[in-house]
Amino acid sequence: MEVFQARFAKHEDELRWLYMELYNNIDGYNHLVSEMKQYYVSRRTDLKELDQKRSEDPSCYKKNDLIGMMLYIDNFAGNMQGVKKHIDYLEKNNINYIHLMPFLDKPKDKAKSDGGYAVSDYRKVRDDLGSMDDLEELSLVCHKKGINLCMDFVMNHTSEEHEWAQKALAGEKEYQDYYFFFDDFSIPSKFEETVPQVFPTTAPGNFTYLESLDKYVMTCFYPYQWDLNYRNPKVFNEMMFNFLYLANQGLDIIRIDAVPYIWKTLGTPCRNLPQVHTIVRLMRMIGEIVCPSVLLLGEVVMEPEKVVPYFGTVEKPECHMLYNVTTMATTWHTVATKDTRLLRKQLDIVAALPHEYTFLNYLRCHDDIGWGLDYATLKEQGMEEVSHKQFLNNYFRGYYLGSTSRGELYNEDPVTKDARFCGTTASMCGIEAALETKNEKEMDLAIQQHIMLHAYMFMQSGIPVLYSGDEIGQINDNDYKYDPGKVQDSRYIHRGELNWYKAKQIDVKGSLENRIFTRLHALEDIRKTHPAFISEGDAWTLDTWDKAILCMGKYYDKEKIIGVFNFSAQPRTAYLDDIYDGPYTDLLSGEVVDIKQVKLEPYGFRYYSIKFE
Repeated sequence: MEVFQARFAKHEDELRWLYMELYNNIDGYNHLVSEMKQYYVSRRTDLKELDQKRSEDPSCYKKNDLIGMMLYIDNFAGNMQGVKKHIDYLEKNNINYIHLMPFLDKPKDKAKSDGGYAVSDYRKVRDDLGSMDDLEELSLVCHKKGINLCMDFVMNHTSEEHEWAQKALAGEKEYQDYYFFFDDFSIPSKFEETVPQVFPTTAPGNFTYLESLDKYVMTCFYPYQWDLNYRNPKVFNEMMFNFLYLANQGLDIIRIDAVPYIWKTLGTPCRNLPQVHTIVRLMRMIGEIVCPSVLLLGEVVMEPEKVVPYFGTVEKPECHMLYNVTTMATTWHTVATKDTRLLRKQLDIVAALPHEYTFLNYLRCHDDIGWGLDYATLKEQGMEEVSHKQFLNNYFRGYYLGSTSRGELYNEDPVTKDARFCGTTASMCGIEAALETKNEKEMDLAIQQHIMLHAYMFMQSGIPVLYSGDEIGQINDNDYKYDPGKVQDSRYIHRGELNWYKAKQIDVKGSLENRIFTRLHALEDIRKTHPAFISEGDAWTLDTWDKAILCMGKYYDKEKIIGVFNFSAQPRTAYLDDIYDGPYTDLLSGEVVDIKQVKLEPYGFRYYSIKFE
């Protein structure tokens, strides 16, 4: 207990002060601390050793050797035992960080599961995926291989089938207070005046009427997901105990889902309120006391000025890592427009942040692409929000002349015509279209774009994360439309099962899968062996005198790397007038070259390195 006491003493004053500021409940605080001690005591010896190791190197996750992959357990390998059997495949792909998409117990009715984000039991794995023992076993295998495990922790709401919700439905006032219950619509109507709707077309309104109780309950996401009331200290405590329970199963990274929504105050948008940051800061301290090797990954799908505060401050940090959501959307805008100006501005904003801030970078994820772009800047470039969103959705559906992208709209509003977009990286790059036409030139171009985008992602400051299937160029899966057992949700077009026959083709020279895998593998090796790719290094962009070409610079430990990326399907030349040193080594060819003028093939790219004494 000496270790626990030492960590607790470091945070005790702030932990108590913040808890009492929120709740003014000394009994609740004492109960929290008592349970924290018990979770520390029950933590496995190997995990305590990992805590100590990572405490001695708190920036270990910011190094240039971490490469992630997000995957659905059932789509990847059937169940957790299957994932364990395929660890060698993940290692072959240089993956040492696995994000397991939601696997906790959820409603049997898929229409009420939200893809696993409607949690019925925070301490039970879905029967079809395995058990907590399987999760613990998987974590042991991963840790022996140096692989980190990540999971989703759904904080804002529970399923209506959760034990707390069922007790609330049975009329128990104590558990109704775990949520937001109202006897009539007078107060909910006032909330509706200021609270935006998350899904206005598929789940309008922020409240659901419960006929059996003749009451209303707050449901900001879907009617079957009841918002938790974090004004109640019992809710905070119980959710923190769930958090620590899951951490003790061997998780290394816990993604806190929909965190901006967790505090509700009448008369506000109920987004990003100050109390949210208090709760995340409390979580950070609780983790540092009980399980300091566990990292917090914040899911904040908002514009940069609202995302960055979730890092906290250098002195009082909140999340260890955040998703780089806006850059992801801006990347695909750049693919469609062949204009890197907005992307460059976005990258410069991120580069200007403290080096301690770490982003997760990705091209595609399990969810849709929402076009949350900087429309004020785009307006200066002659683009209006409504028409530009329509252009993007038409382009990526292949409706626009010159586009070979394939995909579908998600959550389209029939009135405003606003919509989000779904599709795999490969299909958005044209690989699906090239397979349809059997056009080798189109396939070469599509593969080149697919690789170029990953090379650009690897150059960004932060941790790159691939979506399972991108390593072999897996295309859209339209089978969900014809499967009566699946929800008709267009996001499932990019959530298809990994095709293991095609995955085995990575060793067949000349196959589509081999062409993608080998080139990505080479890029991953370059990233791991050159220190300038580290998250904490300096980063900047440079002029190229061609808006279709992006140039990025990175510097760390006496090495400078220049990355040049052509977002056009035409040959282009970058004029790098701001480069005053050299010569550089081309990391792809090994040649020593001058880089004042860089000629690029369609969707071409280069990595250049120079080392200083």
